[in-house]
Amino acid sequence: MHTQVVLFDGFDPLDAIAPFEVLHAGGSATDGAVTVELVTAEGPREVVSGIGGLTLRAVGALDLERADMLVVPGASGRLGEPGEAREEEVGAGERKQDEFIPVLLGRTLTTELPALLGQAMDDPDITVATVCGGSLVLAMAGLLRGRHVTTHHMGLDMLETTGAHAIRARIVDDGDLITGAGVTSGLDLGLYLLEREVGPRVAHAVEELISHERRGTVWRAQGPTPTPL
Repeated sequence: MHTQVVLFDGFDPLDAIAPFEVLHAGGSATDGAVTVELVTAEGPREVVSGIGGLTLRAVGALDLERADMLVVPGASGRLGEPGEAREEEVGAGERKQDEFIPVLLGRTLTTELPALLGQAMDDPDITVATVCGGSLVLAMAGLLRGRHVTTHHMGLDMLETTGAHAIRARIVDDGDLITGAGVTSGLDLGLYLLEREVGPRVAHAVEELISHERRGTVWRAQGPTPTPL
């Protein structure tokens, strides 16, 4: 199983690093049967995150011929809408537009990433996974209509406006689309991907290695519809 973690300018580092480290450990536990790398739509380059200028180097280009799975992180920046100014910042000048999470996510629409993600979503041999606002990247590109997905709790309403079925759960498994909620859910997503694709024994070994007990519910559209509680 080869996974490509897709970086873009302004990405949230933990969204990317958490599943990367989990999957890399999974590779060690399977004698290399699981591999993972950092990529961008443009190819190898230094990618500046949205936290303090922290930079990661993508070693390759998003390649649908090589990838069995893509992991798309969210962005890190200011909450709210562009043009807003905090009361304490009045008179200090406007905020920079690109510091806002919606702007950082929306900027991906001007790159090759949406088209590549669309092709991946159409390929039955590729699983697309997201962490936090990564699902909003797909939603803004019009790729999630009718799909069951989650994101950071502050973005669930936005998911609904794009035609997706927003689920308040830690992980949502919608077949070839698997989404994680808030930032730290990247650890749980990575472990769930290992369990689903490789097996629970490997996932448990990695869970013990990183000393992380998985949280929350993995939601699937299975079983009877519950009556209101």
